[in-house]
Amino acid sequence: MGNDATTELLSSDELVQLLDSDTDVFVLDVRDSDEYVDWQIPRAINIPLDELSQRVGEVPSTAHIVTVCAKGLRAAQGSEILKAHGRSSRVLQGGMNAWASTYDVVEGLFSDATVVQLRRRGKGCLSYVIGAGERALVIDPSLDVAHYLDVARTHAWQITDVLDTHLHADHLSGARALVEETGATLRLSPSDPFTYDFVPLVDGLTIELAPGVGLTVAAVSVPGHTEGSTLYQLADRAIFTGDTLFLESVGRPDLADQAEAFAHHLYKSLHERVLPMSDSVMVFPAHYGPGVEVHVGTFVAKPLGELRATLPVLALEEAEFVAWALANVKDRPPNYKKIVLINEGRESITADVAEIELGPNRCAIA
Repeated sequence: MGNDATTELLSSDELVQLLDSDTDVFVLDVRDSDEYVDWQIPRAINIPLDELSQRVGEVPSTAHIVTVCAKGLRAAQGSEILKAHGRSSRVLQGGMNAWASTYDVVEGLFSDATVVQLRRRGKGCLSYVIGAGERALVIDPSLDVAHYLDVARTHAWQITDVLDTHLHADHLSGARALVEETGATLRLSPSDPFTYDFVPLVDGLTIELAPGVGLTVAAVSVPGHTEGSTLYQLADRAIFTGDTLFLESVGRPDLADQAEAFAHHLYKSLHERVLPMSDSVMVFPAHYGPGVEVHVGTFVAKPLGELRATLPVLALEEAEFVAWALANVKDRPPNYKKIVLINEGRESITADVAEIELGPNRCAIA
């Protein structure tokens, strides 16, 4: 038994394709249960390594099995156990550490501009390159700036502007690093406490990419998640909502320790700035949670009208909304205080950046 079973390595990029195309994939997470509960790959099933020999019957013998752990060692041991029981498997190379830095890209045309959505699968982070003619801008870049440079090169675009939608608490912003690489203009909200040089955003500013094609700062302040949360609009076709509005919820108001006041601000931002827009406008958020399905080649985005119909919280009166928001905020993002200090410019990025960012984003109200 087990003589014909095999063990191979699988890259995180290959896993993205497999999850999207193969309904018979079985992702076996062999980490301890507390590690799994905190953060996992979509559809993964947890059987801790020290229980696997006794529970191997729970692993389907006909499935395409992928074993996962934090960095790969326990997953390899799990695959050896499976091999001894006649089950072939592949080990996710680099484990959850590699999954945290795995991206895929989807693009489409909106109002004569090309929108490229970069999805950081392990963090649920979304960022954007928007280009027309020879120019492009970037919204909410991560530290992996090579991805944005690659997109620009592919389309023969020059990155002229880099923007964040808000002061991020779940991951390190790559805005300053991308500006250093490209010479682009860094544009941020003056309402968030950044300590380095930038060009302040103002309501109504249009960043022209090509004649007649530009991104408008529809609201420099949609406070609630942070005081400087900013909304960007691409003609009447798309809005980039940062952490103000997600596909499955709204942004949490508690990370600045002023939850009740920020919840009132968030309600007003949604009802005065976002919800008056057309049902047909496409909502592009900065994150997505585990309840959002992500497929290769399909935007993580929805028309505003669909969100009106599927998010009951958007129909609440202000007092009800605030009560709901305060009652449902849960665990904060891992290491969020240190991440905020770095993104503000009050601390420097250190060599343990990958460890600082590990874990889910937790920026939405559950």
